[in-house]
Amino acid sequence: MKKFKRIRKLKDYRIHREGTEILLLGFTVFALASFLLWYYLPQLFVLNCIVSLVFFVTYLLMVNFFRSPKRIFPGDVDNVVVAPADGKVVVIEKVFEPDHFKDERLQVSIFMSPTNVHANWYPVDGVVKRVEHQKGKFHKAWLPKASTENERSLVVIEMEDGREVLVRQIAGAMARRIVTYASVGEECFIDQHMGFIKFGSRVDLYLPLDVELKIELNQKTVGNETVIATFK
Repeated sequence: MKKFKRIRKLKDYRIHREGTEILLLGFTVFALASFLLWYYLPQLFVLNCIVSLVFFVTYLLMVNFFRSPKRIFPGDVDNVVVAPADGKVVVIEKVFEPDHFKDERLQVSIFMSPTNVHANWYPVDGVVKRVEHQKGKFHKAWLPKASTENERSLVVIEMEDGREVLVRQIAGAMARRIVTYASVGEECFIDQHMGFIKFGSRVDLYLPLDVELKIELNQKTVGNETVIATFK
């Protein structure tokens, strides 16, 4: 396998591309509704002010949800696993992984609230070996059964030394749309977006048992910045 060359090109996003259509539609609907209220019911001044304010705040929340900060991992990318998402670590445990490895792995799960950045990054450099979307239910994302029963997307990355890392994007009670950019056979790198989950959910990592963890349960993570683990 050839030596991977790290890509340091910044994604030129301020608003994530997954939010472009939604934000344009939202702006059009809110602007039109406000215009009609003020044009046809100008006498309801207080009500119009309240409704317009609600529209404005709702739109700001939508913009905040689809924000996409520019990030470059500050350290050496060799032998590290970087957080694929913003959020909070809700699971650290040794589990049997049934979909790909079919053996015991170390599971690290990061829950994303609606206020977190919802872009997902590749946690390691490597080659995408498997991509699979699995239909399922929409349990609350922090529940243990969400990993195996919820709608989810599986991405397996083979590193240069042959070790594999599995990343699973999981839908939640609110999050009904998982977007995965990974394609089988392509090279992937830390600093690149792997996908996007809309309106709150979680990301699971399945790592070899011999990794050295650098995070703790309930710790907050920053996507593409927080080191999850290092390989010995």
